[in-house]
Amino acid sequence: MQTLLDTADIDHLRTALTGAGFTASGIADRLGPQASADAGRSDFRAALRITGSGDPLDTLIRLFICGQTEPEAAVAAALAPLPVAAARAAGLVVLADGGLAAGVDLEPYGDWWVLSDLPAQPGRQLPADHVLGVGGASTTLAGATVRTPVGTALDLGTGCGVQALHLSTHARAVTATDLSPRALRFAATTAALNGMSWELLQGDMLAPVADRRFDLVVSNPPFVVGPGLATHVYRDSGRAGDDVCAELAGAAPTLLNEGGTLQFLANWVHVKGEDWEDRVASWFAGTGMDLWAIQREVSDPLDYVRLWLADASEKHDALRAAEWLDWFAAHGVEAIGFGLVTARHSDKADPSVVCEDLRQQVQPPLGDRVTEWFSRRDWLDARNRDQLLSARYRRVDGLQLRQEATMGDDGWIVDRQLLAMPEGLRWVEEIDPLILALVSGSNGDLPLHDQIALLATAHEAPTEALADALLPVLDHLVERGLLLPT
Repeated sequence: MQTLLDTADIDHLRTALTGAGFTASGIADRLGPQASADAGRSDFRAALRITGSGDPLDTLIRLFICGQTEPEAAVAAALAPLPVAAARAAGLVVLADGGLAAGVDLEPYGDWWVLSDLPAQPGRQLPADHVLGVGGASTTLAGATVRTPVGTALDLGTGCGVQALHLSTHARAVTATDLSPRALRFAATTAALNGMSWELLQGDMLAPVADRRFDLVVSNPPFVVGPGLATHVYRDSGRAGDDVCAELAGAAPTLLNEGGTLQFLANWVHVKGEDWEDRVASWFAGTGMDLWAIQREVSDPLDYVRLWLADASEKHDALRAAEWLDWFAAHGVEAIGFGLVTARHSDKADPSVVCEDLRQQVQPPLGDRVTEWFSRRDWLDARNRDQLLSARYRRVDGLQLRQEATMGDDGWIVDRQLLAMPEGLRWVEEIDPLILALVSGSNGDLPLHDQIALLATAHEAPTEALADALLPVLDHLVERGLLLPT
């Protein structure tokens, strides 16, 4: 795949960036905490005051971070040994009044650099083939990805190559695909600049990797839900509704090696009279996949349309917005959910399928929490009734009991009791006194069947009947991590 610069010039650019200290840590050291934080919110006033020396790092910060036009001589010195003529030919910098300005977004990202199109500017509509840089969705997926070492990994819809960079840290071979040739040129340049080699393939969704299997597949697909109109390749699939996500889910059995994992960001519709959980679960019907789908946000149709029209800096188009909203209304769409789907190719006769709301902030990285969830689910699924009853359990460290009470004539009356996890997935669960007694007694000393026998005696209940009632509760508490097998 062709890069923006030839090999020698990419080496020259890497030398210039490294020599100037144009890295995430180098910029943070130069600007300091407050100016760095302000720059992250597009407030460059402090950064511009600090970077006035004209040395290479200051020039690169002003050029590529602050979006300033800099004198050509200063840019030439900052990019040396890369010739300015080569940088201009590649579109890295462009002529502007008073000197040169950035032609692309060249962003230090961790220990890497990422190249993409310049971000949206007020009043400037993004072109159809715009290539996004590092954004909220890409960092969300990167943080949620399981980082177990694998042999082969696929970044489906790579864009500028952010996910492929991360995959390179724990996969022996990385393949990245995209419908957009322009995106692949940016991804190829990102890879080369960071000294990496990826297999880059052009094509729509699964077409470039038909009949191939991978150990790990990640995707930030063009998931925007609507009538199927494709105006921007980075967000629109050309499929109506949430069909692009259903298509990706349905391909999981032929896309993954045994034990392989598929993770992708998704939007799904909330249709009147239908549970969103059932809808997402239906995407995987008959696939044999273990599934954990978590809904992180929900938007109403009007806010959703406004968000995506503004995302591409599109001019206000009342007719298009109305057509989009009419499509939602005609299909009974009451809301749109956003979340993360993780599916694993399992050999279980009865795979686990869990779709649930997870709106609270969790302990980062989310990818570690995903790994822990599947580990707990596997432990539960591998055990029969007797084995679960024979096991010992302990409360997760730091588990809190919260109570809500109302003052009555005879003092405080407890209305609700809640168990709260201060770390991990940070679930808060409403419980009754019997479950509280079960959790309170879970210190790893007694097998569950002994705990239940004690509870049965205390509550004058049949032991077997109580066990039947509490085993589903135990499954839920272990799955969510409030109780852990010792």
